This record gives sequence, structure tokens and C-alpha cells, in this order.
Amino acid sequence: MTVLIITHSNDHECTPLVVDAVSRKGGNAVCLNTDRFPTEERLVLGLGKGLDGQRLITADGEVDLDNLTSVYIRRFRTGDGLPGNMDPQLRAPSVDEARRTLFGLLFSTNAFVLDPYTNVQHAENKMLQLELARSVGLECPDTLITNNADDVRTFVAAAGGSVITKMQSSFQVFREGVEHVMFTNTLDAENLDDLAGLELCPMMFQSKVPKQLELRVTVVGTQVYAASIDSQSSEKATDDWRKSGVEFCSLWKPYELPDDVQTKILALMDRIQLNYGAMDIILTPDGRHVFIEVNPVGEWFWLDRYAGFQIADGLADLLLGNVPRRQTAIRGEV
Repeated sequence: MTVLIITHSNDHECTPLVVDAVSRKGGNAVCLNTDRFPTEERLVLGLGKGLDGQRLITADGEVDLDNLTSVYIRRFRTGDGLPGNMDPQLRAPSVDEARRTLFGLLFSTNAFVLDPYTNVQHAENKMLQLELARSVGLECPDTLITNNADDVRTFVAAAGGSVITKMQSSFQVFREGVEHVMFTNTLDAENLDDLAGLELCPMMFQSKVPKQLELRVTVVGTQVYAASIDSQSSEKATDDWRKSGVEFCSLWKPYELPDDVQTKILALMDRIQLNYGAMDIILTPDGRHVFIEVNPVGEWFWLDRYAGFQIADGLADLLLGNVPRRQTAIRGEV
């Protein structure tokens, strides 16, 4: 049983944990490091007279990809290893052709894919997530996505002035080599008076949900791993627990979800057609569970390390076919 992991050479603990778990369960995990493709690693996709077959060539040798058990899509950094001084007019098509070759493999394989790229792209849409979450009975915050300042002010007034703002996608900028991440923030009066620039980039605005605990709910197939953290114990983490940095990761604890909430979460995964998802949910002081979002490729390693979960083992079982899988489409177009 061969599992192909689409990752990159600088991926952190998640990939080694899954490789180890697959090995312990009798499988063979092979990594395609996308940052080394097409420069150091090679793909061969053949169709026709004497050409049928798919192979991966790495420094460790060749791997026959025709009889894959499954594919685990972790991260894409296709073309990162191309020469820095490469002509931009040549670099762009090189990266594009490499991506098309990689997706040629992913869209043509008959192996189980965790999760199909087209499903992930579809599921990443925040408004879709909220609509589907509400459709299965999960509570969600009132939400506005816009680049029109007047509508923002109307929304804030209707929410009683208690609103947070964030981007729909992961967003960071680098200044002098230092990464600055765009976190979730409270929209205060000063921000509301100065919404200059909003017309250049739509943003997401939500009614602020009071927090007792923040929950990270990781779904692997039909298995649900729920953890909690008291983000309100740190002034820096009040709006977004990630602001407190990696030291906050060790404070996560297992959390027991009510049965009805867990049932709704699994129903959402059915609707959104994913076998894996990392959800953010808020437990309010009055005991309500409010759905915020689901990340189709969200991180999880710190939950195994600090909360005592075995998400890596759950992923390995899913990839090896040891547990039920949610049926999803496996083909599509980029």
C-alpha cells in the first residue's frame, strides 16, 4: 500500500508524523516535494503505445505511481526551487507547466485523494461555508463581505458597534524579511472613521461573538477531535489566539462536544464534501457553540503534541482505507 504525500521539503511536523503512522500501519509513504519540482524531482506521465504509466523520480529513486492506495495533499510550493535569476517571462510558464503536470497526476489518478483539489477550492469560500453550516443547524455570526464603506457602517450600527474584521484568505506581508500576519481584529471607532483603501480590497466583517473558550475541531473522515483553549486569559489573544504565538499552542486541552453539535459538524462535512477539515468554533459564556470557519487544509500537529490526540494515526487509517471514507468527486479542472 503506497501513499503519496504532496508537500514541500520544509514542511514541519505534520508530514513526518503521517509518514511514521503510515509505516507503523504497514504502508509506504512517499513524498513529492513540490518546491523541488521541476528542478530536482521529476514526474513522468505517459499515455499511448508503450508509454502508459506514471512515475516519480527523486534522489531516493523511482516510484511507480500507477497503483497508489491514496494521495494526501498537504502543501503546494511548485517551482520554488527555480533559479532566482531566471527570466520572469520564462519562470511563469515553467511554474505553470509544472503545476499542470502535477494536477495531471492528481486529476487522473484512481487513488483516493485527501482531499480532491477542486473540492478544497470550492470549500475554501467563506460565504459558502457559512451558508452550509447554517443549513445543517449550526449557529453562525452575522457576516458582511464588501468593499463598500457605507454598508460597513450600517452593519456596525446594526450590530451595536461590536464587530470584528478579517481577510477571507491567509494573508501576510514581509518587511525587511520579517513576516507580518493579518489576524482577526476588532473594528474600533478609529478604524470605522477611516475606511480608506477598502474600495481596493473587500474585507470580511462579522458580529463579535462573546467567548468563553475557543475550540479547534479537527475532522478526519468520521472521527472528530475537539480541543479548547481559554484565549480570553491573554489580552493579546482576545480577538485571535494566534496572536500569542507558539507558546499558546501548549495550552490546548481535549474538549467534549455535545452530541448534537458533533452530528451537525459531520453533516457539514458531508455537504461540503471533505474528508478533512479544521474548524474554528466559539463556545459562548451562555453555552452556545458558534461556527466561525473550516480550513480544508488546516494545521493540526500541536494538537497531537499537546492535547494528546492521534490525528496522524487517524489520517493514516483514512489514507490506508482502514476506516470509512466520505465519498467525494476525484476529478475536475484547475
